[in-house]
Amino acid sequence: MTDSMHSAHWGAFRARRDGDSLTITPFSADPDPSPLLANLHNALAHPARVARPMIRRGWLENGPGPDARRGLDSYVAVSWEETYARVAEELRRVGERYGPAGIFGGSYGWSSAGRFHHAQSQVHRFLNTVMGGYVRSVNSYSSGAASVLLPHIVGDMNEIARRGVSWETIASHSEVVLAFGGLALKNSQVASGGLSEHTERGFMQRAARRGTRFISVSPLKSDLPDEAGGEWLPLIPGTDAALMLALLHELTTQGLTDDDFLARYTHGWPTLKAYLLGEEDGIARDADWAADLCGLPAAQIRALAHALHGKRVLITVAHALQRAQHGEQPVWLGLALAAALGQPGLPGGGFTYALGALGHYGKHHNLASFPALPQGKNGIDRFIPVARIADMLLHPGEKFHYNGRHLTYPDIRLAYWAGGNPFHHHQDLARLRHAFCRLDTLIVHESAWTASARHADIVLPATMTLEREDVGGAPTDRHLIAMQPVAAPYGEARDDYQIFSELARRLGREAAFTEGRDARGWLEHLYAQLQEKLAAHQVGLPDFAAFWQEGVVTLPQLQDGGRMMNAFRADPTAHPLPTPTGKIQIASDAIAGFGYEDCPGHPVWRAPREQPSASYPFWLIANQPATRLHSQLDFGDYSRSGKRNGREVCSLHPLDAQRLGIADNDVIELYNARGHLLASAALTEAIRPGVVRLPTGAWYDPV
Repeated sequence: MTDSMHSAHWGAFRARRDGDSLTITPFSADPDPSPLLANLHNALAHPARVARPMIRRGWLENGPGPDARRGLDSYVAVSWEETYARVAEELRRVGERYGPAGIFGGSYGWSSAGRFHHAQSQVHRFLNTVMGGYVRSVNSYSSGAASVLLPHIVGDMNEIARRGVSWETIASHSEVVLAFGGLALKNSQVASGGLSEHTERGFMQRAARRGTRFISVSPLKSDLPDEAGGEWLPLIPGTDAALMLALLHELTTQGLTDDDFLARYTHGWPTLKAYLLGEEDGIARDADWAADLCGLPAAQIRALAHALHGKRVLITVAHALQRAQHGEQPVWLGLALAAALGQPGLPGGGFTYALGALGHYGKHHNLASFPALPQGKNGIDRFIPVARIADMLLHPGEKFHYNGRHLTYPDIRLAYWAGGNPFHHHQDLARLRHAFCRLDTLIVHESAWTASARHADIVLPATMTLEREDVGGAPTDRHLIAMQPVAAPYGEARDDYQIFSELARRLGREAAFTEGRDARGWLEHLYAQLQEKLAAHQVGLPDFAAFWQEGVVTLPQLQDGGRMMNAFRADPTAHPLPTPTGKIQIASDAIAGFGYEDCPGHPVWRAPREQPSASYPFWLIANQPATRLHSQLDFGDYSRSGKRNGREVCSLHPLDAQRLGIADNDVIELYNARGHLLASAALTEAIRPGVVRLPTGAWYDPV
């Protein structure tokens, strides 16, 4: 079989099928291909694949309704005809009895780099055009706190993260990169929509050779790659805000702040300054105050503050910091620290959020992006923050606070999920499992038997990306990829679009959903829209047939990283920020008006509620894995190569291991009040004592 061009979230490649395995050749223009491509080798016909439509026995026998057996029950294989009939009947029942407010459209996930077969787009379009709408989720597990905070204090997150500083500018201009949460290369290996060129490693090497000083503030040494030639400050988890306050205190008391910048470009600095100096409560947030909290010597904190003065400094704050309790505070303080140094709007300086967290960030943007599949109009405006799904299912009708609003949890009877695995993302899996038992019906499209599929009532086998044609592209990737199928669908698997088209037909809404197009018709239609966008800029693209035959086309890009902040610095009157004052909000009257104790009107230190104790003496870092994307393809070759004896690896410091009598490669039990698990111990000095690290994404498989 000839090689087929394809794309995944971790890179473009050519693939050739040889029996049940694949030979993968990374895209020739990629300078640093991701090793995660190796997870595709054995994925097509793995026993974990879902081969036929399956219905949970209890639901099949007793009909819809709450059921504690979800996750424990057996499944019955049924025909596609019966599956379609039962799904359509249940959608009709819930729609007629409860309306769109009784349906939750899940599908938070990374199912495909393809822009048409993007499962989240498919299920949301179906629920809008066929069911009249659905209860949606907003924000993400990755950046839920930051994406809500940043518009209040500086601007939309996309301007700060996706269109913030570029790696090219860092390599040319930055003198100090102070990375709270680090810049782990494993995270920038992936990007939604695909990533044809991995350039972060090369830019870090260029910057380091020029003399850029990289400083990683993290409990893990691995959060900064060797190529950066940087320094490691192994602080106690969750104390970044305290360190930032101490740095600000030292800069303030030593006269090292850029007072002209603070006066012209910011609002609320006197309020934060009073807090730093203890004028509010008598507590000075100085280096001595922060040393015990952070686990860093006071002298080192003071020296760091002085090393920032007079330099071109870039402050970065990783996703991880805002995933914790009080996660808004380090994001806000990172911006305040950059402002106190007078850096925002300077080449290679200022503040950026989540640099290194995704392959998108730090890249140039395309002149025009490949169009998304239209979602249709949602007939209702009911939503929850994405991480509140268990709260919603367990407490329908209760009030909750969100971004200054007082909202009510809807009463969800049916959840429809495609292309996502909430049992990877969610914080408390036992509680999520209990919450799913409250539903009448959970319908899941899946290619493999993930934990979400094993808790569903109806499981519809979906094709993998390798089994369908699509177009791979991202707003920051200059290569558009014709994703040609590598193999026929596994078993009886069908495309999400094919499944939804048939359900729409049975519910009398086929024309509204398909608009008369099959999958190839949609690809040609969306490609033509991209041609029109670029033609307006006098840029031509080959016709679709030529693109499909060639497999890749190169798109023109803009070099407009930092555009919002650059324009603001050049003329804050002509180009104000989209904040109430048009300036950087070091203090916010709007946030103060919300009355939230844990997030008042200026950034503060709040200690995490959960601290190590005699019963639970360690901090647990559950970071992104290096061997897979989230939980995807945990059964893949590369993912399994990172395990020991089939178990996930837990890293801990040799001093902690010695005290507990743990040897390298021992099987150990990790436990807290939420649950427990087994892992293989790996001893390393590249982790702070008192901290253990267990990556996320191993499939949830409770006994």
